[in-house]
Amino acid sequence: MLRKLIGPVIFGIGGAAVLVSLGMWQVRRMEWKEGVLSAIEARIAAAPIALPQNPTEQSDQYLPVTLSGHFGETGLRVLSSRKQVGPGHRLIHRFETGDRSIMIDRGFLPNADTAPALPSGEVTITGNLAWPDETDSFTPEPDITGGLWFARDVAAMAAALGTEPVLVVARDTSYDAGAVGPMPVTTVGIPNDHREYAITWFSLAAIWLAMTGYLFYRTLRPQKGEAT
Repeated sequence: MLRKLIGPVIFGIGGAAVLVSLGMWQVRRMEWKEGVLSAIEARIAAAPIALPQNPTEQSDQYLPVTLSGHFGETGLRVLSSRKQVGPGHRLIHRFETGDRSIMIDRGFLPNADTAPALPSGEVTITGNLAWPDETDSFTPEPDITGGLWFARDVAAMAAALGTEPVLVVARDTSYDAGAVGPMPVTTVGIPNDHREYAITWFSLAAIWLAMTGYLFYRTLRPQKGEAT
């Protein structure tokens, strides 16, 4: 009888060990991801500095900056939505600061509202540098003529607006933005599903052990007609 249990024991304990190890790996990944998110949040909330001369995604992603200048004449809209508000657009506009032309993400305008006139004269904007990763093979091509885009693509938008490939997502402005609500950079869109994955692996390990225990029970249970 005991020989019959050798295989199930090895199979049951081995399988459970593998599932638990996968759960522990996800726990470690969760701790690592939480550290990454904390570092990003600290960077986002840091004291703003002047716009770097040649910012890059690798070194300056989320960098808080303050800059002064005036809006140019060209801009575009990126299809978007906001919880409890509904569909609308992000307004991306050309911005002249010193002898440089960059892009400002002014914020979100609901479909039901009319875009306010751009402020005249010099303004000051505080925000964060961003290179959003929003495009994939399913993203429709933008309507260049109509100025409607379906995702933010810094390089492509810069080419369309004739600016440096630099995007500042506004969070504070020296002017009244009206119906345009700032959508500042946050970590909300960065996924951290490792807790759910860990729970899944640990749950599977518990189920595996329960099934193994049931197999032991069935194996050791006296059969009908068997002497007890």
